[in-house]
Amino acid sequence: MQIVDSHCHFWRLDRGDYDWLAGEGGPLEPIRRDFLPADYPGEAELVVVQAAASLAETDYLLSLAPAEPRIRGVVGWVNLTDPKAADALKTRATNPLFKGIRPMLQDIEASDWILTAPRADALEAVEAAGLRFDALVTVRHLPFLARFAADHPSLPVVIDHAAKPQPGDLSEWEAGMRALARDPRIHCKLSGLMTELSAEELRNPEPRLRFFFRRIFDWFGPERLLWGTDWPVLTLAASHQQWLDWTESLLSDLTESERQAILGGNARRFYGLLPQGRTASTKTT
Repeated sequence: MQIVDSHCHFWRLDRGDYDWLAGEGGPLEPIRRDFLPADYPGEAELVVVQAAASLAETDYLLSLAPAEPRIRGVVGWVNLTDPKAADALKTRATNPLFKGIRPMLQDIEASDWILTAPRADALEAVEAAGLRFDALVTVRHLPFLARFAADHPSLPVVIDHAAKPQPGDLSEWEAGMRALARDPRIHCKLSGLMTELSAEELRNPEPRLRFFFRRIFDWFGPERLLWGTDWPVLTLAASHQQWLDWTESLLSDLTESERQAILGGNARRFYGLLPQGRTASTKTT
């Protein structure tokens, strides 16, 4: 079975637009270095997701694909408030590997930004190009994401990292995720959970991972869950192989068809990935 990692990152720090990785020391020090396709462990097909709020990084990720056949899609960034956003989207959508956009909502102070700030013509361009919307959200965004999805009924939406549930009271997270899951168009990524666990939970992560998995599986079902690693951010909490092993344990009670859907089929369908062996030759500027 060919796995699809629906959420990984590559970056080269000397490009200069990874503001969240700036500085020295601290918890991010282990990933404050270049991570390139040659560093990625395993043979999964890859959906590469933006990690900088710049068009230049989106173009950089697209430029990696011709030399790296594992890259099957790119989720990029466009400034949805810019008067030129629609043109920027149209230009990049000429590349069949450009699959979606991800505004970095978790880093924006206004929780309702997605309802009030993006230009209408930019969102129309996203939908007209057949792009997907990756929602980088936390619990504070969930009610606003539900309204945004309802306002854009033809826009496919996927919730990154199951909205990053935090240790402590989960009632607001559970209510928000259940509400979003009622929309059959909204998907959820089984990714990014390791780095949200507390230090105590990381000593034996499987019980907490199973707690989260049972809930998102019940809400979204096997047909709307996409597996991903969030590599290399994952490595702050676990190795790539450890996450694979824990995933295998989490999915062990499912049918083979359900496992195949979560580990690859759903991502191929959601993102419209090109069949393996085909590459995109169109370049962006």
